Amino acid sequence: MRFDVISLFPQMFSVLTQFGVTGRAHENGLWQLSCWNPRDYTTDTHRTVDDRPYGGGPGMVMLAEPLEKALTDALIARRSEQVQAPHSYQIPSSQSAISQKISPKKTTQASAQITPTASADSVLPVVLLSPTGQPFTQNVAQQWAKDGGAILICGRYEGIDQRFIDAHITHEYSLGDFVMSGGEFAALAMIDTAVRLLPGVLNHEHSALADSFHEGLDGLLDSPHYTRPELDAQQRAVPAVLRSGDHQAIARWRRQQSLLLSSIRRPDLIIAARQKGLLSDDDERFLALLQEQGTQAVQESLQDAPISLPRRRRR
Repeated sequence: MRFDVISLFPQMFSVLTQFGVTGRAHENGLWQLSCWNPRDYTTDTHRTVDDRPYGGGPGMVMLAEPLEKALTDALIARRSEQVQAPHSYQIPSSQSAISQKISPKKTTQASAQITPTASADSVLPVVLLSPTGQPFTQNVAQQWAKDGGAILICGRYEGIDQRFIDAHITHEYSLGDFVMSGGEFAALAMIDTAVRLLPGVLNHEHSALADSFHEGLDGLLDSPHYTRPELDAQQRAVPAVLRSGDHQAIARWRRQQSLLLSSIRRPDLIIAARQKGLLSDDDERFLALLQEQGTQAVQESLQDAPISLPRRRRR
């Protein structure tokens, strides 16, 4: 899997290649990252990448031309499978403490002849990180991990010239209903989310399957987790079912906890799972019990063991 990031601050992405599971996976060659700085595609002394907005108003708008040139080189590099492309910033791995900047060269003839468009490159996501985009979800990350990555465009200032967006962007995604100073932080989160889904990245091959929102949990929230000691200094015990060794009971308890948490914090996930036909008869019986008895009563009953659900009478 490969990610190409177009950003005015490529050095920010070294955290992905130097630390944690993404850093180890990058060092082991499980995924690749190249960053492209639009300033390297300017021709004026000040390396200008923005200008005042037409129609007036506060802030500055990123110019389309430097972004288009950076995107063109990113597409060429992907097609030729050149990770260390002439205009890219090579992000260091965990073994390298210093980020090495590759000096930009003149745009090649091949670069000048290729004009990327959303229709021509519809298979490869060219993604703008934007507060006006659709919510980024686990399903999107799974698709990127399956299909080989994406090109991410990190905006700054007041925004990006809409003509670039109309011509080249295939998807717009947002982390939530808030605004940050740039798309870099969103891109970091999205890349991390996708990389950890790759086989061999996590220590246990089934770890990602139990994540909240993952299809392995039918898109629901994950259940609570505990570790040693069994009884802590405040006399708080690990639930008895988790110490029982009864794997079927543990699975039922975790499923009921997942349904409970999703109902309390994200009822929309319950609705979505029901619409997709992912809820079993036991799931529906538990949710009916939750509706009948209330959250507090069910939480108390579920504290140490799964709840025995009444079977429906046959007519």
